[in-house]
Amino acid sequence: MAYRPAWMLQEEVHARVSSGEIGPQLLLVEHPPTITFGRRDSTPQLLKRPPEELAAMGFDLVHSDRGGQTTYHGPGQLVAYPIVRLADLGLSVSGYVHALERAIIETLEHYGIEGQMDPKAIGVWVGSPQAKIAAVGVRIKQGTSLHGLALNVKPDLRHFETIIPCGIVDRLVTSMGQMLGDGCPTLAQAGAVLANSIERIRK
Repeated sequence: MAYRPAWMLQEEVHARVSSGEIGPQLLLVEHPPTITFGRRDSTPQLLKRPPEELAAMGFDLVHSDRGGQTTYHGPGQLVAYPIVRLADLGLSVSGYVHALERAIIETLEHYGIEGQMDPKAIGVWVGSPQAKIAAVGVRIKQGTSLHGLALNVKPDLRHFETIIPCGIVDRLVTSMGQMLGDGCPTLAQAGAVLANSIERIRK
């Protein structure tokens, strides 16, 4: 699903969750090549190619209302949008972000990958030197979450070379596919494990 229709769907579901009409929801999606900018972006500094060149290459460029900075989404990447009322979970905003990071780490652990959090950089990291395997960027509106996380299952890592991911210049980006080779799960398999981890999120 393209990023903008997925964003519209999130907003529709968010209105129903925040009002109490329905309970927590989790949207799992795979996007076509898309570069999104967070609220704190300085766009020209974080793109390695001009916007018109990226558009000609087939990338969609979207200014998002989530936190964080420039992020790439694309085929082979598992994107999760949990829509939950934070008060129901007993979590602060930072506590919720860290809970998402832990859910990613649990998912990676299921496949024998050791993921790590970094207190200086949001997301999940692997290896030494550290490489980013998952990004987290959320928005909280009316006490209810929007946006979420992106786990690199088996994307084309060359696409990340078009940006400075999350504004971090001195670290690489990696994927489960790069680490596991033929043992890499499908998006559906990884999604099932991730959903189970997210479902258990509590304070």
